[in-house]
Amino acid sequence: MVRAMARAAGVERKRGIADRLAGRDGRVERVEVFLGAQRLVLNLAGGHPKAEVCTEVRGVVLSRRPVALDEWVRELASAVAARAQSDARARVALERLVLGE
Repeated sequence: MVRAMARAAGVERKRGIADRLAGRDGRVERVEVFLGAQRLVLNLAGGHPKAEVCTEVRGVVLSRRPVALDEWVRELASAVAARAQSDARARVALERLVLGE
């Protein structure tokens, strides 16, 4: 299993021999998105997607809630939109501080 982790998201892939010989990355088995204390997990292994929304603090999962795929997508969209809005406000505040506006 190959794991490629970024700061806010992670993808696990499974590579078979055919994938290795062909130079392919393999198929995605798990996707994790970390947004603050929320962790959204989509497990694709086994042919049926299983989604869950977790609350995690300092690496400890405090709650884990299985959800339907459409709810997982809504949670992801909402969390990304909230992060983008927060980041935009932070950028404006930093510009004001640095530029003295």
